[in-house]
Amino acid sequence: MTTLSQLDGTYTIDPAHSRLGFVARHAMVTKVRGSFGEFEGQARTGANLEGASIEVTAQMNSIDTGNADRDGHLRTGDFFEVEKYPTMTFRSTEIAAADEDTLRVTGDLTIKAVTKPVTIDFEFGGQATDPFGNERIGFDGSTVINRKDFGIEFNAALETGGVLVSDKITLEIEISAIKA
Repeated sequence: MTTLSQLDGTYTIDPAHSRLGFVARHAMVTKVRGSFGEFEGQARTGANLEGASIEVTAQMNSIDTGNADRDGHLRTGDFFEVEKYPTMTFRSTEIAAADEDTLRVTGDLTIKAVTKPVTIDFEFGGQATDPFGNERIGFDGSTVINRKDFGIEFNAALETGGVLVSDKITLEIEISAIKA
């Protein structure tokens, strides 16, 4: 079995087998899930994570929550203002093995031209050669951000107390990447 310290090379995210998603509380009683359908990214590393780096860009217009009206609202100035800010980016600043199966990635997340540091622990799913001869690696992780930190302020008070949309948003990342 391949370990984190054995990874070496350049890996390109396979968006057909990966997911960049999020979860928000809605009306304080349920969760709404969504994802970005268009994104790309690349990771580079030497043995023992020497010089490791990750860059990911998501097209904000590709947001999909399974509800066209909600998706349209999320694209407006109330939320992501996609015409003015068409992408969300992540660029790593530090990558280290937290343990033999966990990659701790710290980097700069930029949404609506606001950049904040985030740390995400990724569980290493392993390495496999697919039927087409591609060497694939897999990771999944999540982190919680405050949407207001990125200038996403819209909300509505509920008659029963609370608000329509939670400030805390969980980002969910599932990655399958192919070695170049």
